[in-house]
Amino acid sequence: MTLRINRNTQLCMSLSGRPGNFGTRFQNYLYEALGLDYVYKAFTTRDLPAAIGGIRALGIRGCAISMPFKEACIPLVDEIDASAAAIESINTIVNDGGHLHAYNTDYIAVAKLIEQHKVSPQTTLALRGSGGMAKAVACALRDAGFRHGHIVARNEAAGRKLAETSGFAWAPDMQGVEAELLINVTPLGMEGSEAETLAFTEQEVERAGVVFDVVALPSETPLIRLARAKGKPVITGAEVIALQAVEQFVLYTGVRPDDALIVQAAAHARG
Repeated sequence: MTLRINRNTQLCMSLSGRPGNFGTRFQNYLYEALGLDYVYKAFTTRDLPAAIGGIRALGIRGCAISMPFKEACIPLVDEIDASAAAIESINTIVNDGGHLHAYNTDYIAVAKLIEQHKVSPQTTLALRGSGGMAKAVACALRDAGFRHGHIVARNEAAGRKLAETSGFAWAPDMQGVEAELLINVTPLGMEGSEAETLAFTEQEVERAGVVFDVVALPSETPLIRLARAKGKPVITGAEVIALQAVEQFVLYTGVRPDDALIVQAAAHARG
């Protein structure tokens, strides 16, 4: 079915510091495949309160929230789901008649991936980052039974707070930290000025058992390429973004695509 935009078409959108094409291509592919009268567009903003107000005022059905807006949006919405309240970070807003309800589907995606990749909760970990996505990852690991690891963050206040919340230790850097699971939840390796920067050193990757990079653009970050070259199992940001995007799609439309269609949409989005 070819979408013909009309006055009844529902608009969904994303807000990100660095807008990409994955969400736009993924959501629009599913809308067309399922014959839904929706359209999706990516945006950035320098005026977050005005942007969120616009969602309410214009009747925009849903909005995906990415870095660096995941925490700043909290006071701008009307209701926060338990998935977001527990980690004080949102990545999805659903607009029901002007009432903005916030969720966190990153948490759900990470929990599913840890289970799918069969990473043992006994694994020691080092998670680099302390922002909104880092909270989602750390709390998903905590709730999956992980107890041994470090939050590695230069921002001591944020790092210590996240460590306390998730039950891990805090470290300002990797000096003296041994970890079997390395997790990057910073912009290091993301398309842009830090695209070739490694979140962990070659020696740290060599000693690790599993490498997890939450950065989705590009899907093959320098860290993931290095880990693959070292023969390490990896979990990629491309996996995270697809799983969390499915949950967003369901929140926006009330429709859950089957697994085959999800795979097709993710392949289309990456292409």
